[in-house]
Amino acid sequence: MFRIVVAPSGFKECLDAEQVADAIQAGIRRVIPGSVVDTVPLIDGGEGSARLLARATGGTLVPVTVTGPVGDPVVAHFALLDDDTAFVEMAAAAGLSLVPPSEREPGRTTSRGVGELIRAALETGARRLVVGCGDSGICDGGAGALQALGVRITDEARREIGPGGAELLRARHVDASGLDPRLSEVDMTVAVNPRNVLCGQDGVARRYGPQKGASAQDVELLSSAMSNWARLLDPDLAELPGAGASGGLAAGLAGVLGARLESRFDVFLTSTDLDQRLRTADLVITAEGAIDASTSLGKIPTEVARRAKQHGKAVIALCGTIGPGADTSYEHGIDAITGILTGPVALPDAITRAPALITDATARTLRMLLLGTTLPAA
Repeated sequence: MFRIVVAPSGFKECLDAEQVADAIQAGIRRVIPGSVVDTVPLIDGGEGSARLLARATGGTLVPVTVTGPVGDPVVAHFALLDDDTAFVEMAAAAGLSLVPPSEREPGRTTSRGVGELIRAALETGARRLVVGCGDSGICDGGAGALQALGVRITDEARREIGPGGAELLRARHVDASGLDPRLSEVDMTVAVNPRNVLCGQDGVARRYGPQKGASAQDVELLSSAMSNWARLLDPDLAELPGAGASGGLAAGLAGVLGARLESRFDVFLTSTDLDQRLRTADLVITAEGAIDASTSLGKIPTEVARRAKQHGKAVIALCGTIGPGADTSYEHGIDAITGILTGPVALPDAITRAPALITDATARTLRMLLLGTTLPAA
């Protein structure tokens, strides 16, 4: 029996990881109907993570209206996994998908809604909080979230700063005396990509600012703001692995609340038995919305490939788009990359047709793979 492990990420602003896995499985069944397909939808703490975690654990998704990244109310949610543990998905309150394209200015967007989600989770009596970072539309160092939790961040004249990362240039004082007292009794973990740092040439503003709509001038301003924020909280945060996650939200939660920063894969993959499932596979298929230079910087496809290669398994990656730097993924264990589009398609149409496009691409790829097995070796 041919055994295929399907371990995809979600396609951001399109399909969650479970939907991607289902579409890939349909393509496999079309070409190799007798195969054993082991689907392992994976999350990285970003968009859709709370829903999948609630489903996987039998937990509850709790809706909460919070302040969105541009200041308007949005209906967000967190997952109550058991009586003691809540998972807060920052993307539900401050994700890039919540920022209209015309308003994508990361110097102005706020993480305030994330703090409001944390406060709502505290209302349930949760004693353990896991905050998932990823897919953010912010770059405010977590200042907005801290303000929602009772922290005062003020300028030289002790006036409270406004929302957005650009305001951190004016920050001179952090007063945590009004912090919600329940936080002192809570164990908080922030699931991060350890490759994301707060400051410097590879800092969050320079690496991710342009993706969130920042101009070259905005990037330099935000980079200076993050440096000032690190000096104010703890200079060690500037280069602490993971502190730059979600526009520096991780730095704010660690520097003021004492949250632990842990690798998102250590947090989320432990319960999936992924390594054991990879060990028994004949082929591994992973997927992500885009494969490009950033994929090798701690994204799900290269993490799957790295683990698969420890067991000598071949890995195929499916993606919506193949971008600049995609070839670097080959250095991290991915053996072949397949784009799901066969021609120019408008983005709204591609999103609507995504399940069928993924299924068709999977089938095409497997047919090519099976053809290759019939050819004599050169």
